[in-house]
Amino acid sequence: MNEVIPLRKFLSLLAALLLLCGCAEVPEETVPEYVLTYAENQPEGYPTVLSAERFAELVRERTGGKVVIQVKAGGEYGSESEVLEQMAFGGIDFARVSLAELSDEIPKLNILLLPFLYEDADHMWRILDGEIGEDFLSVFSEAGLVGLSWYDAGARCFYTDVKPIRSPADMAGLTVRVQDSHMVMDMVKLMGATPVTFPYGDVSYAFEMDKIDAAENNWPAYQIQEHYRLAKFFTVDEHSRVPEIQLASQRTWDVLPEQYRDIIAACARESALYQRELWKEQEARSRAEAIEAGCVEIIPRTVQKDAFRALAEPLYERYCADYMDLVAQIQNG
Repeated sequence: MNEVIPLRKFLSLLAALLLLCGCAEVPEETVPEYVLTYAENQPEGYPTVLSAERFAELVRERTGGKVVIQVKAGGEYGSESEVLEQMAFGGIDFARVSLAELSDEIPKLNILLLPFLYEDADHMWRILDGEIGEDFLSVFSEAGLVGLSWYDAGARCFYTDVKPIRSPADMAGLTVRVQDSHMVMDMVKLMGATPVTFPYGDVSYAFEMDKIDAAENNWPAYQIQEHYRLAKFFTVDEHSRVPEIQLASQRTWDVLPEQYRDIIAACARESALYQRELWKEQEARSRAEAIEAGCVEIIPRTVQKDAFRALAEPLYERYCADYMDLVAQIQNG
């Protein structure tokens, strides 16, 4: 006759068995102290989105799960201007935005928007990775924001569906979609074209409906949004090389303990280096894919760049008269 094991003894034996298997203790899940939001207007998989996700991952790891940052891509929280409005009162905690969105509120940023300010990418990073770049990070406090790190956005160039742009004269009469920046609009006017502004996501529709003749952006935007299928002439004039900025809301920043602020700041800078490498890869890939599709004719960088630069020179005094010494320092850096 089989012996029946009493229930209490059975449970004791089961607990001992689980302990031997290393399964007796189930680790408690960390409860976050802060769950914060991060706004991105680019689509999933874009270098800035991947880097924002890397930033969030680093913060979670280094705070032991006490700070969780939820990244929302594809403009889920609205346009960049709408995101900045919400950050002013802490409705959104972090974001990556274009400097053009803040230049009217923080005039000193116009320096970094100046066309043809740098000779190339290496020149720009020497400036932003140095003392001047550190000083610029502090100016965002004027808008109730905390500057965390610089993200690469490549060089902006003109592209059109009408004709090749080989010189400023070819810009005459064109309607060009530009960023919502007075300086950029004035630059296009100096070239004899008419600037218009509307959301980035509407550029394809505007080309299709003949509302614009041209736009200006970098290689990844041109390829990923498939603008190359609508505007085949891409002029490598590199008229602006404007970094983007990773920001925190000042209201959010003020309530975070210092130890978390230090971790977040370090993770933001680390994610920026990561983004810089992703950007290089994406830029090369986007250019190659657009060319391979056979829908693009590249107008290379030529001596005509000097003609574009000469036309843009009046903008330096118009927008940065109080900062010309700093402008010269950057140009010579």
